[in-house]
Amino acid sequence: MHEARLYQKLEDDTVRCSLCAHRCTIKEGRQGVCGVRINRGGTLYAATFGKVIAEAVDPIEKKPLFHFLPGTLSYSLGTIGCNFHCAHCQNWQISQQTLEMESLRDISPEQGVERAIRSGCASIAWTYNEPAIWHEYPLAMGTLARKERLGTVYVTNGYITEEGLNELAGMLNAFRVDIKSFSDTFYRKVCGGRLQPVLDATAHAKELGMHVETVTLVIPGQNDSMEEMETLIRWVLENLGPDTPMHFTRFHPDYRMLDARPTEIRTLEKIYERAKELGIHYPYLGNVGGHPYENTYCPSCGSVVIERSGYAVRIRGLEGHNCTECGGHIEYVSQIR
Repeated sequence: MHEARLYQKLEDDTVRCSLCAHRCTIKEGRQGVCGVRINRGGTLYAATFGKVIAEAVDPIEKKPLFHFLPGTLSYSLGTIGCNFHCAHCQNWQISQQTLEMESLRDISPEQGVERAIRSGCASIAWTYNEPAIWHEYPLAMGTLARKERLGTVYVTNGYITEEGLNELAGMLNAFRVDIKSFSDTFYRKVCGGRLQPVLDATAHAKELGMHVETVTLVIPGQNDSMEEMETLIRWVLENLGPDTPMHFTRFHPDYRMLDARPTEIRTLEKIYERAKELGIHYPYLGNVGGHPYENTYCPSCGSVVIERSGYAVRIRGLEGHNCTECGGHIEYVSQIR
């Protein structure tokens, strides 16, 4: 197995991992909360290095990322394990699996980059489960990818430490983060984590120059109050800026939250409209295919500049980074340097 980074050796063959905000103290023979970082004889190993369970070529909009290389494809990889245990997890068949799975297969960092290029992708995304716990593998592959001018993407719950993010700073282009709620009680009860480390990591990713987009799955009766949504929106405005794309997505019952109802579309529309009123330039709705609030509108004149229907994308009102109607600036990443 591959030795992990970011850990400290303690007494009696115990180690302390400093990759995610759990900062697990792990005894010999045991695993961290994530289930994939293992202590063997006082050395911490990244047990899933190079081990892949999901591989696909996706539209970048599926992540969802709407302001990062729009209209391109992203080579997407996932493995098993997670440092959260969300009751409503949409990928629980992957994230909650164990290392005994026979369907794990090997893809080296070099092979991953080759496959991305061969499939015509503009980026590589580590997604489907939590990429932070896969740290050593995306770091190795992403370093190679950047040399080939491929974009690099984390689809993450944001529960990574400052130390972990600092190691990614020279490699990672986009930090697509779930802010699952603006309630610490929700995080503790539903996810098995805390809110503040997610906020800290998201703000630090922005400071490091990463492109940041947020996603909030709006769950009826759990995190859908307008008061909570406004608090979240104001935090984004103050800490990430008005050009930060915010995605508010529709909940569908899954995993251990089958008794909750799907989100009313009007609830999402009200959140979107309030985000606009408060000053967010690029709010979006998700899981509501064909809705006009999937489109990108010029914040200056309101013209459609990028039209979307599901994952179909048409850039229709842009010349470079400027609106063709009024000349207003549209903030997005158009190429990797």
